[in-house]
Amino acid sequence: MTEKPQHQATVKSLNPVRVMVVDDSAFMRFAITQHLNEDPDLLVVGSASNGNEALKLIPQYLPDVITLDVEMPHLDGLSTLREIMRKFPLPVIMFSSLTKEGASETIQALILGAVDFIAKPDNRLDIRIEMGEIVAKIKLAAKAKVKLTVSHRRLSIASQAAGSLQKKVRPYQKTTPVILIGSSTGGPGALNEIIPALPASLISPVLIVQHMPSGFTRSLAERLNNISPLKVKEAEPGDELLVGQILLAPGGFHMILDENDRIALNQKPTVHGVRPSVDVTLNSLTQRFGKNVIAVILTGMGSDGTLGSSILHGAGGHVIAEHEKTCVVWGMPRSVVEAGAATEVLPRHQIAAAIQSAIQSKMKN
Repeated sequence: MTEKPQHQATVKSLNPVRVMVVDDSAFMRFAITQHLNEDPDLLVVGSASNGNEALKLIPQYLPDVITLDVEMPHLDGLSTLREIMRKFPLPVIMFSSLTKEGASETIQALILGAVDFIAKPDNRLDIRIEMGEIVAKIKLAAKAKVKLTVSHRRLSIASQAAGSLQKKVRPYQKTTPVILIGSSTGGPGALNEIIPALPASLISPVLIVQHMPSGFTRSLAERLNNISPLKVKEAEPGDELLVGQILLAPGGFHMILDENDRIALNQKPTVHGVRPSVDVTLNSLTQRFGKNVIAVILTGMGSDGTLGSSILHGAGGHVIAEHEKTCVVWGMPRSVVEAGAATEVLPRHQIAAAIQSAIQSKMKN
């Protein structure tokens, strides 16, 4: 049975963001609807208890954004998301449990085209605490450019090919550049396209900083490792920079290099409201390697990565910013471009080749 939004005294804006809530829990549907309707810029236009019901009601309610539970009966969240993206692509925010399985499914949802996700509160008292994040992410999602992802068949083939490879890592020669890739909203989808395109013969170590809370980055690393000819792992203290290896900053930790060029993690205050921060890692790399760093700033909200890119660019390093036309959110790359810190501005499908070209250019100089 479809639940109508509750009457609220809140005076709505002339063009509120229309939200549809899809969750098998009657309490969650009620609570989310109630809290969202308290915001004058949001309006819950309808809700559904499962994926099949949602797919029938989307044409009726015409939402701008959908919140979608990962775990539902009849048609689960991932299957529902696939159908949404196929029939009427819309910005979708996933509600995920904090289990390992939930984290893996959430990463898959982001790859399939979900704009963002929210960790589902463990109990009813926590939902109001989380509501500020939910409201902010819904407003951001309404502005996002939803893009269809690479076909499942192509991803499956890539995964099988990468899984059959013997991935070899070897010591890093400090004459070769170090690569840092930074991303936020829409980042998992971008990484899913770029990382598999980097060849096993890549001569540079790679670090990734993706804005993501703890509990989810390990699943992202495992996903990328399964489809990449390079070894991808969640970074741990003491990890070395190795050729053939990609290290992903763990959620909730800033990632830097210590005096021995090994990975160090810390939980110092957030930077730009996030931890891990692209700027923190990029500044650490620039301090250690100067102009011998190549930075790639991908889709995401805000300005994280701009300061580090500006310092690196001034030191003679190479900065690649993702072009607006392939970004889910053109925030971080735009900030880098407007700061005059971008060496190149390229669409996503050209970035892997551009990284290799930048490495070759650095090796000649």
